[in-house]
Amino acid sequence: MNIRFDKNIIETGGIKVSELLQVNDSNFDDEIMKSELPSMIDLWAPWCQPCLITGPWVEELAQKHDGKFKVAKMNVDENPMVPNQFGVRAIPTILLFKDGELMDTIVGAVGKANIEKAMLKLI
Repeated sequence: MNIRFDKNIIETGGIKVSELLQVNDSNFDDEIMKSELPSMIDLWAPWCQPCLITGPWVEELAQKHDGKFKVAKMNVDENPMVPNQFGVRAIPTILLFKDGELMDTIVGAVGKANIEKAMLKLI
């Protein structure tokens, strides 16, 4: 698999990942915690191979549930405060929020169907 890193875009097999909202430690509260929609944030790092597997699934689910769910990504190497706040110890980790509360945590490359199942519980 060819993997190319370019700023905030990762290409894996021609699929562009990270076209999603990029959240950081300073805008996390405004973008995720105060969101009127249920929210999902994909915590990742460019060196993380399982993150490169999960990324395209997150992108596909964001497109599929556009308008019903807010989906964002956060590079944990550049933004350590939020992962520490939620006790993240491994990546990829996906945090799901509703009404400003953490509702679910998914750790690892668990499959797109499992991620979508967790999302649908919050819609």
